[in-house]
Amino acid sequence: MLRSETAAEPERMSRALAGLRAYQEAPRAPRPQPMPVVAEAHGAVLRDYGGTGAPVLFVPSLINPPNVLDLSEERSLLRWLASRGHRVLLLDWGLDAASRREMTIGDHVERIIVPLARGLGEPPALVGYCLGGTMALAAAALSHSRGVATIAAPWRFSGFGDDARVMLRDLWHRAAPTARSLGVLPMEVLQSAFWSLDPARTVAKFEAFGDMTPGSPEARSFVTLEDWANDGPPISEAAARDLFENLFDDDLTGRGDWTISGRRIEPASLPCPLLSIVSTSDRIVPAATACEAGARLDLAQGHVGMIVGARARETLWQPLDHWLSRLGVR
Repeated sequence: MLRSETAAEPERMSRALAGLRAYQEAPRAPRPQPMPVVAEAHGAVLRDYGGTGAPVLFVPSLINPPNVLDLSEERSLLRWLASRGHRVLLLDWGLDAASRREMTIGDHVERIIVPLARGLGEPPALVGYCLGGTMALAAAALSHSRGVATIAAPWRFSGFGDDARVMLRDLWHRAAPTARSLGVLPMEVLQSAFWSLDPARTVAKFEAFGDMTPGSPEARSFVTLEDWANDGPPISEAAARDLFENLFDDDLTGRGDWTISGRRIEPASLPCPLLSIVSTSDRIVPAATACEAGARLDLAQGHVGMIVGARARETLWQPLDHWLSRLGVR
């Protein structure tokens, strides 16, 4: 990718490689300590962030770790909402995807999210990020919820566009034999797909990092976010097949044909309030993929910036807090 993007500009290749080397060698700040585990299902756990009132259950994507929602003491949507009086719980998918090798995305919803939500003793509000938002909508269709908020969540997968979907189809065809053999799809395969969605930006960000002052707040922020983006356990082979073949390729959700245990998942029919928070500048999950049901909040911020950026508290954290409050969950 670097060769193809900088073939005619060797000085840019040198700058990008220097930025990559600086990123690899940069010191890392310690991560916040994981919050206590209060429940478990199939290797996934619920982590309790405290707070009072009715529960708010956050569902992260199966892709990348959940810590983007709790990046540091200062940039933690979860800790901030708990300080505002909400009882906040985070679903942590854990590291042992191989033990769930036969579980599709729908199985993860039915056998993990739904039982953990029911075990809270009262219906939670569900908040899902990225693919976790897609799954939160399904969980709300299978069990009672006070409301569902999705953040940068794909529903109409045709909105990714034909070129991206063909690229993802080809990637899966190449990766599927390895995934079947291992029982999981390694994160590195998915990361290569993200890079391919916008290769010019991938190269440019490492060029820019090479020009940053080492140890500056800007540089530390880059390292923290890039570590998150490049980290994460594999996902089960069955979930990967479901994602690539049934969602990206066939767009079962967007066509209204996604079923779990024979039950059709239709956001417009949910018996609870629904809020879709959408980034109009998201390169990972384009705005065109968003669910059309319920209320919608558009933000001119990126896929990750809307969660942890400099304006995240004002533009996303506070509106989400207000929406949850109106549900009567605090």
